[in-house]
Formats: sequence, C-alpha cells, structure tokens
Amino acid sequence: MDAATEAGQTKSDLTPSDAAHAPAPNTPQFTRDEDLHAYHEMLLIRRFEEKAGQLYGMGLIGGFCHLYIGQEAVVIGMQMASVEGDQVITGYRDHGHMLACGMDPKGVMAELTGRRGGYSRGKGGSMHMFSREKQFFGGHGIVGAQVSLGTGLAFADAYKKNGQVSLTYMGDGAANQGQVYESFNMAQLWKLPVVYVIENNRYAMGTSVARASAQTDFSKRGISFGIPGEQVDGMDVRTVREAAARAIAHARSGEGPYILEMQTYRYRGHSMSDPAKYRTKDEVSKMRDEHDPIEMVRKRLIDMHGVPEAELKATDAKVRETVNDAAEFATHDPEPDPAELWTDILLESRA
Repeated sequence: MDAATEAGQTKSDLTPSDAAHAPAPNTPQFTRDEDLHAYHEMLLIRRFEEKAGQLYGMGLIGGFCHLYIGQEAVVIGMQMASVEGDQVITGYRDHGHMLACGMDPKGVMAELTGRRGGYSRGKGGSMHMFSREKQFFGGHGIVGAQVSLGTGLAFADAYKKNGQVSLTYMGDGAANQGQVYESFNMAQLWKLPVVYVIENNRYAMGTSVARASAQTDFSKRGISFGIPGEQVDGMDVRTVREAAARAIAHARSGEGPYILEMQTYRYRGHSMSDPAKYRTKDEVSKMRDEHDPIEMVRKRLIDMHGVPEAELKATDAKVRETVNDAAEFATHDPEPDPAELWTDILLESRA
C-alpha cells in the first residue's frame, strides 16, 4: 500500500484524465512567432521557479514558497489573449503571473529573498507583491481572498467605463470558498467585466478534488448565477489562448463574467515544505512525459516550424542568464533598513 492509498485516496482519485489533455481535433495552431513567444515566456517561468526552489533550499528564501512549475501554459495563454490595461490578481502561487505580466525578474526574486530591491521593498515576500505599472494587483495568501478583490477591480472598470477586464485567478481549493460565490453573484448581477480563471491542479493543498469537491467540474460552478463556463486543457498554451480570447471578449463586451476551468497540474508539492506523498511518483512522471506544456511547444517548433535545436538551446541559455542575474541581484542587494518597519502603515492625509 502506497502513502496515497494509506491517506484514504484511491488510484482513480489520483490518476489525471488523459482525455482532459488529449489534443482536440480542432486545436488551434500557432504561428512560428507565437510558438517562439510562448516557449520563451513559459521557459522563463520554469527556470525562475527552479532557481527559487534552489534558493529556498539554501535558506535564502524564508517563509512560504509556492512554485508554479507545470502550470506555465495557463498564465501565458491568458496573457497572450489580453490587452494592455487588463488587470491580473491571483493567490499565493503567483511568481509566474508576475513574470507573465512583465515584472522584472530581479525585483521578483529580490522580494523572495527579502531585499530592498524587491517589489514590496523586501517586506512582502513570496505572497505579497504588486505592480500598478504592470496592472498586477498581487498574490494573496488568504485562500479565495483575491476573488472578491478581483471582482472589485472589475466593478471599478465598469464604473469608469474604461474597457478593461479583470483576470481573477484562483485554485481548485479556493473555488469552494463562500466569498467566491458572493463574488459570482455580484459580478453577474452587475455584468462586471471579469474572467474567473480556476487553475485546477487537482490537489488544492494536498487533497484530491474527488475527495474535496461534490462538483468536480469547476466550469459549472457559475450555473446557478447564469455565468457561462468551460473546461480547458491548461497544459496546452494554444487551447488556453483560444478560450481566453472568447472569455475576455465576452466580459469586455458587457455580457458579464465568464468562468474558465484550466485543467492543469503542478509538478512540485503545494509549497516547498510539502513532500507531496498524497500522489505517486509515476503519476507525476506521466504528466511530465506526456503533457509538459513547454516540451509540447519545443516539439512543435522543431517538427512543424523547422526551428533548429541549437536556436532553442540558445534561448534556454539566455533565459538561464536572466534568471542567474536575478538570483545574483537578489542575494547581494541590501536588506531593508529597520526604519522600513514604520513605512507603508498609514497614509498621510492631504490638507
């Protein structure tokens, strides 16, 4: 009996559905440039997260650290369908979203290590970074809290009539939170321009969705409110981009919210402190071998677009250099001055 079975989970609970990741007959195709862009952006997230894991293991990153490895196609596909001005807000597995929004890897990594050059000046850590410039309104440590905030962003967009859309991410665990449904109700009632992206990586904090959710088709969670939704292969950046374009157009046109359930998979545990004994090594290996989002793009670039393997290796080398530079900065930048403990607490009123 393996550890997962001892925990009360069955093999059927644990094995991801291959059908969910089988290429659809009408899968949209990317141009050479689109695939190159997706490859670079997803690879940046992958290499960044691998380096973050190394720094955590060395004791240079404290607190919690939730890695996005395996889920890269979700945020990159969504960003490929969005336009400048659209907002992004998510939970604590947030480094990939920051990079996808164009935030500087040096600033993100420096925040992880608690340095002055971090996006929150070294005081926020992994789960609390923001960039008004890049329209990224944070990772949030409280499960589901970002959903009501993302709905508030959409309310502001509707009030201002600025044509922007709020892309509000949550995990399958957060989808069971009560404030999520309060947000759904208000968003549909007021036809707010928000796309709710449920990143279903199948295990929340460590429990299979089959054991934690009465309705495991998360795209149906908005039915009682009249919110349309669909399931998407979140391991294929092409299907993500296509579904994202539909959902964003729906929200931007004034039709109200839309739900996208991204069927994805995280290769690492819930956080760096999670040994992930609730699933088998064979299950993780199968997903890596057969459905890795980056490897699928790499294969297309070589087989369909004729991109030389040497060019892709050069891309990887360039990405690694960017990440290494970020790590170098993040481990040598000074820590915040103790006086920073008194800043960002009260907003001075203006006479």
